[in-house]
Amino acid sequence: MNFTPFARLLFKHRVDASLSWRGDTRGVQLRELDRLLGALRQTRWGAEYGLSQARSYDDFRRALPVPVPYASLRPWVMRMINGERDVLWPGLTRNFAQSSGTSDGKSKYIPVTPESFRRSHYRGGSDVVAHYLNLYPDSRIFSGKSFILGGSFANELQLKAGARVGDLSANLIDNINPIANLFRVPSKSTALLEDWAVKLPALVEASAGEDITNISGVPSWFLTVLKKVIESRGATTIHDVWPNLEVFFHGGISMEPYREQYSHITAPRMRYLECYNASEGFFALQNAVDDRSMLLLLDCGTFFEFIPIEDADSDRPEIIPAWEVEEGEIYAMVISSCNGLWRYPLGDTVRIESVDPLKITISGRTKSYINAFGEELMVQNAEAALTRVCRELDCEIANYTAAPVYASDHSRGRHEWLIEFNREPASLSEFATRLDLALQSENSDYEAKRSHGIFLDPLTVIPGKNGVFDRWLASTGKLGGQRKVPRLSNSRHPIDEILKFNS
Repeated sequence: MNFTPFARLLFKHRVDASLSWRGDTRGVQLRELDRLLGALRQTRWGAEYGLSQARSYDDFRRALPVPVPYASLRPWVMRMINGERDVLWPGLTRNFAQSSGTSDGKSKYIPVTPESFRRSHYRGGSDVVAHYLNLYPDSRIFSGKSFILGGSFANELQLKAGARVGDLSANLIDNINPIANLFRVPSKSTALLEDWAVKLPALVEASAGEDITNISGVPSWFLTVLKKVIESRGATTIHDVWPNLEVFFHGGISMEPYREQYSHITAPRMRYLECYNASEGFFALQNAVDDRSMLLLLDCGTFFEFIPIEDADSDRPEIIPAWEVEEGEIYAMVISSCNGLWRYPLGDTVRIESVDPLKITISGRTKSYINAFGEELMVQNAEAALTRVCRELDCEIANYTAAPVYASDHSRGRHEWLIEFNREPASLSEFATRLDLALQSENSDYEAKRSHGIFLDPLTVIPGKNGVFDRWLASTGKLGGQRKVPRLSNSRHPIDEILKFNS
């Protein structure tokens, strides 16, 4: 039975809500902040930082003049994990999303409060479906099932009864409305398996015989699963297995390095919609067919602020609200949200593509770039250059990371790339040459530093052995789910660690 017409009516109000934001970014966001401050006034953290009487944006930023990094929040989060109430958010929080490590190498545990489940993560997920149905009147996604690829819970902490720590996706699957389970695969027990050697064949078995109409997950992980499903059925494309598959709702990492690979295993009718969903919240979604920028979700439990990229490393950066950003500029994101994070720097950088409606593209990470020689190479430059070169040389990349090699007595500095190929180029040296030229065309600072070979030598590429990145991730306990390989680093970590698994 096709439930899509009913779902379209059910979700339509969320599309209408987003249309009402036009011309009122300030009003929508201030109303969101007012709700958040009402909760903050009830917390121990709010009392500690003089926010018990905060009633306005001016009160809020006077009390917190600088961003609040995770290192400052960690002791408070651990109190929440240990069962204390009213710490960063009112009441008891029993779910925590384990996120990538901080500069001290420890995992981050992001509170997932009941409010953030409802107002941020699940509302954001519903909004994606709402906008998709609005874009495609011919959709029949509720005539079959969703295949949602998730992670697992962690066992690294001694937890009190009822507390759960793990991937965000594991927390979401574990707490999803039981009605949604009628429309999704795999089962909760399979979805939450921890060992990917066991989980991958179980995912294939659970999904291959189903009528899958839509898939959701991280592009790199889903690519592996889809290839295994195709292989299990002796098929050529995934549509030979799932003829009614319509759309991939993707996020977590850039789709660009994988887009060509997906085109090889899907039919031309396949659709793609990008989402900006992180452990800290669901922030934005693609709401146009011919525009890959994403609409910032202004009423989903998050108050957004922005730091100009040139000020991102300052001890006292300028922080501006969403209604003061400028089109075309790149900013570091700062959020205050219903999971109890206050003026929290996400570590992501975004480019403002439109101010009304407020739309963004993700340009990289504040810590994921290479600026060892003044080149300011961002992830978006790397992704665009790799996509172009792979298309020109008919090769495919599974994973990559890059870092600087500093100058010595006998050589200038350069960039070193470790790349695991699904399909290698005919000539690695030609690939390196073209990548170097493509990066110069994408980034004028890199081009200037490479000019005449005065400051920087040409980049070098080390081919990664099959599965090298997975082996490294497994060694860190971070294989699977939404765990990511750091793309660009200003230091030799983690590339030197990964190279140990390549020797």
